[in-house]
Amino acid sequence: MKRFAIALLWALMNVAGLQLPAQINNPSEKLDGLLFFLDNYYLEKIDREKLIEAALEGLLKELDPHSYYLPPRELKASEEALSGNFEGIGVQFNIHHDTIMVVSPISGGPSERLGIRSGDRIIYIQDTLVAGKKITNNDVFRWLRGKKGSTVHVKILRPGLDELLDFAIVRDKIPVFSMDAAFMLKPGVGYLKINRFAETTVDEFKEGWKKLKTLGAKDLILDLQGNSGGYLMAATGMLDHFFPKGKLLVYTQGLHSERREFKSAGNPMLPGNRLIVLVDEGSASASEIVAGAIQDHDRGLVVGRRTFGKGLVQNTFPLPDGSAFRLTTARYFTPSGRFIQAPYNEGTEKYYKDLASRFDKGELTDSGKASIPDSLAFKTSKGRVVYGGAGIMPDVFVPLDTSFFSVCLNRITAAGLPYNVSLDYVDAHRIELQSNYPSMEDFSSKFDASALWPTLLAEIEKRKIPCTEEEFDRSKPFLINMLKALVAQNMYSRDAFFQVMASENESIQKALELLEGPWPETIK
Repeated sequence: MKRFAIALLWALMNVAGLQLPAQINNPSEKLDGLLFFLDNYYLEKIDREKLIEAALEGLLKELDPHSYYLPPRELKASEEALSGNFEGIGVQFNIHHDTIMVVSPISGGPSERLGIRSGDRIIYIQDTLVAGKKITNNDVFRWLRGKKGSTVHVKILRPGLDELLDFAIVRDKIPVFSMDAAFMLKPGVGYLKINRFAETTVDEFKEGWKKLKTLGAKDLILDLQGNSGGYLMAATGMLDHFFPKGKLLVYTQGLHSERREFKSAGNPMLPGNRLIVLVDEGSASASEIVAGAIQDHDRGLVVGRRTFGKGLVQNTFPLPDGSAFRLTTARYFTPSGRFIQAPYNEGTEKYYKDLASRFDKGELTDSGKASIPDSLAFKTSKGRVVYGGAGIMPDVFVPLDTSFFSVCLNRITAAGLPYNVSLDYVDAHRIELQSNYPSMEDFSSKFDASALWPTLLAEIEKRKIPCTEEEFDRSKPFLINMLKALVAQNMYSRDAFFQVMASENESIQKALELLEGPWPETIK
């Protein structure tokens, strides 16, 4: 009877002249049928494109946490982040007191070539007043980024000058760096921090090591803390420089893809240098490929905390309208055969809450709280036991330092107060600072950031951020060091920020301690 009623309804609708979708015989045709009924019977006009995109997102969420749909704008932003460049005027900026302030021109970019400086304020863009208005970072990107060769006219207010300066900036390709810092931590010990694995990462890594080598580096601390990954080929390209030819670095395999092995090409830049790789719960994907290969081949020590646990490989499948699907196509395995993907069979939401769960269980402060079964034990080239499943377990555990944590600290940093206070300070004292501290070495040894503490306290009071005296006592040393690091960054470079903050990083300090002691015989 039910089938007869449906068939009759279909026939009557045909008689009424409504164009029906093909007869629905399987689940894949249900979406067309639903859209048909929404178009013809829903009480309001529908946005078909928006509904279809929501349906695509929902469908992919049912697969795994790393398969997803990318609308055109998001795809472009994603590709820019990993391609290593975008097109624009080449400045790092901050929206400070509702005005676009140049933090620094990007080295080699069009703004630097024209003489635009740190501290300059952009008042007009294409004769439109932009200062003193409620603007967002996305507004600035929309105004200043653009096709290479196009021109944007800006008027700039420079501290110490009464008149606005006119600049016609011809947009160009602007590099996006994946190496945050490369400097010497102490004589003989170089430090490299990589924030992602992008198209330019291997070249940046090579240049960074060459720089450190000229400064006398013999040992390397490679910092992958918080590095969420990127291109697999960038990870294997970096690993090439640690191994002789023919070493298995990683392999991938999936239902529709055969086993594919990635081996080192040879000619390593660091053939026998002692190596420590720093990781934490934010290190994922390509970072875990690097750490896993270094650990499995006993090439160096992995120091820190258990990594995120992303062992799935994604490929991007573009669509004609500029959008794309990013689909998981294979699993990757470390050289010893470890699959380090964290479980996601209980849903995406629980999967992404795993880090909070680790904190609640105490794993981030006590390595004994990490529950990894013996069935996931593997052996390195020299017989050391390592573990698969849910991330890379470090060789040397470093607990999360919570001594300075407080709710007050979270509120202060979330409000951007340390950054604003340091920016105001540099803006008001730039010439004096340049005179007193001509080099980063002078600044590091002589500058006392406690002079900024009263200003920070005044801002906290002005914003009415609730803090107890106990919270101030806990967080004050960290905040003062952060203020110093931010002043250094605004004065010198991104490197300078990490140089100052290194003293607060427990994993870096542990790595230095390990390099001072006897090196394990099982590690090359």
